Amino acid sequence: MTDDADDELTYADAGVDIEASESATAALIDAVGDSEGDYAGLLDIGDRYLALATDGVGTKLLVAEALGDYSTVGIDCIAMNVNDLVAAGVRPVAFVDYLAIDEPDDEFAEQIGEGLAAGADQADIELVGGETAVMPEVVKGLDLAGACVGLADKDGLFDGAAEPGDTLVGWASSGIHSNGLTLARTATTRDHEYTDPCPFDGYETIGEALLEPTRIYTDLLTPMRAHGVRGAAHITGGGWGNLQRLGEHRYVVDDPFDAQPVFDFVQEQGNVSDAEMHTTFNMGTGFVAAVGDDAAAADLAAATDGRVIGHVEASGDHDAGAGVSIRGLDL
Repeated sequence: MTDDADDELTYADAGVDIEASESATAALIDAVGDSEGDYAGLLDIGDRYLALATDGVGTKLLVAEALGDYSTVGIDCIAMNVNDLVAAGVRPVAFVDYLAIDEPDDEFAEQIGEGLAAGADQADIELVGGETAVMPEVVKGLDLAGACVGLADKDGLFDGAAEPGDTLVGWASSGIHSNGLTLARTATTRDHEYTDPCPFDGYETIGEALLEPTRIYTDLLTPMRAHGVRGAAHITGGGWGNLQRLGEHRYVVDDPFDAQPVFDFVQEQGNVSDAEMHTTFNMGTGFVAAVGDDAAAADLAAATDGRVIGHVEASGDHDAGAGVSIRGLDL
């Protein structure tokens, strides 16, 4: 056991400072100018909006590299992009990828391609091209990112704003998805290797559990529109803080989906606090929608594999003000 095994690990300790990252992002946005949209950039093209999203797989690639298994990271790349479009009320239609490598390797390139194809099939979108760049002086190993385009009618976008009294409907995640992996990797490798046997059911190795591909939520778009969803949140980087994108209210989450065993393992190995876990990971719930009508919310949950997980309160009605109440935490 390492000397610092009992030290409480945070995302910043692992190398990712969310506040600094958000500050840098804000500086970039200020420099290039404002754009419509939150999860996606929106361009008015007359009777419709053209929407664009871009994202990558992040340090999940290091787990794939350690296991020599790149077969699922293409799904993650698709998922992280299309889920953001769905959160805005946009139908994803096409995707391009960008693979940067230090040296060509047909085997892992084929695996990545198979994952991208599988993700595109799940999301019901077209792969319309991509780029592979060999840059040994810039990239060590590889990086995988992509961009997705979508379309939405002018009246098809979600308002994007929750209101006090709204009901929250949630949908389960498949696991860690593709954010927070720097913290998860640092925690799990304190005393283990990715190739070590997995201590919980469902996976042969620890690395395989970390590689569980991100769930794709495009199938929710039509039922969410049909049931009057005001706004939706993709629970990705920043964890449950993503609900604040729907407005500065109090989001009371009293029935979230159970966190998968991988989260318990990461928390135990890294001695990570409950608050840090919930502001880094999805903790079992990967997508949330705010619905103004209780009956519509219940119908939406019943029509999909979701469930009512909470409600929205005015920030002034809670001692902690705006934020998220979940599992005894005030975030």
